[in-house]
Amino acid sequence: MKPINLAKTFALVAAGTLVAGAASARDQIRVVGSSTVYPFTTTVAEQVGKSAGIKTPVVESTGTGGGMKLFCAGVGVGHPDATNASRRMKKSEFEMCQKNGVKDIVEINIGFDGLTVAQSKQGTPIKLSLAQLLLAVAKEVPDASGKLIPNPNKNWSDIDKSLPNTKIEVLGPPPTSGTRDSFHELLLEKGAEQIPALAALKKKDSKAFDKVWKTLREDGAYVEAGENDNVIVAKLEANKNAFGVFGYSFLEENAAKLRGVPLNGVAPEFENITSGKYPGARRMYVYIKKQHVGVVPGLDKFAAEYVSPKALGEDGYLAKKGLVTLPKSEADAVRKSIMQMQAMSADPLS
Repeated sequence: MKPINLAKTFALVAAGTLVAGAASARDQIRVVGSSTVYPFTTTVAEQVGKSAGIKTPVVESTGTGGGMKLFCAGVGVGHPDATNASRRMKKSEFEMCQKNGVKDIVEINIGFDGLTVAQSKQGTPIKLSLAQLLLAVAKEVPDASGKLIPNPNKNWSDIDKSLPNTKIEVLGPPPTSGTRDSFHELLLEKGAEQIPALAALKKKDSKAFDKVWKTLREDGAYVEAGENDNVIVAKLEANKNAFGVFGYSFLEENAAKLRGVPLNGVAPEFENITSGKYPGARRMYVYIKKQHVGVVPGLDKFAAEYVSPKALGEDGYLAKKGLVTLPKSEADAVRKSIMQMQAMSADPLS
């Protein structure tokens, strides 16, 4: 009979006890992630804290990418129970979770947001094509011959004489933000495709094409303003000629001071976002760590509150907060999935 390795056995038992025991030692839900989703999750946290007999969950704004790293780092008291995301989880992030023992992840599609370019109402109204936006913020742009050169555009009128003769200054999110990912993929990539020289480059050398729309200026025309979108709002109030990039909810919340810039002729408005006409329309998510359900008190109640009709309904409190809610059939499907705590798979991810 093979002798039992008591040291190894005790180590394994201790490790298992540490994960379960450590998580149970925390009596307050911890959520990290997207600054865009933060206001909605904070509202749900306050509601569940009042009604469910648990401590109000702690919600931190770390950016989507930063939140994924924290969420996927492991299971136990040292790791968050949920993360907000202003884009869908990437397959690489799902695999990182799996590698670190975060095996069962529950995905909540909470609704839509419209990635907006906004300006002060004191500034000159402007309409932009996605191509013009790309030509304003990309580090390199094509010259008349199609050759890539350092971006020479100082003023908007340098891009097109019909645009204001004011300095280009766009305040936006840093690389850790899901809003930055959406800015690149929804707006800048599409803008690059509208420029003939870059469309030709895409066919010839896709990696070189991707580098153009993924690499932003570092000369002050594009300014990384941090994860807090309220900082961008404050800076737009102070500078009427500046533009900011953030979610629709922040634009709606500050509608008395700011206006949205129509992109490709479509204004960032509720109906345009839900219909998909607005080019910056995107889905937003919350991810729950199923292994913490039943261990960290109230995590199941938090998830249930998030998908409840009073929160996610067409007239729910999140809609009043600025969330562009899901169509009823989609909302019902999400609600059913969450009530059953169905874990997601890697199949739909990219």
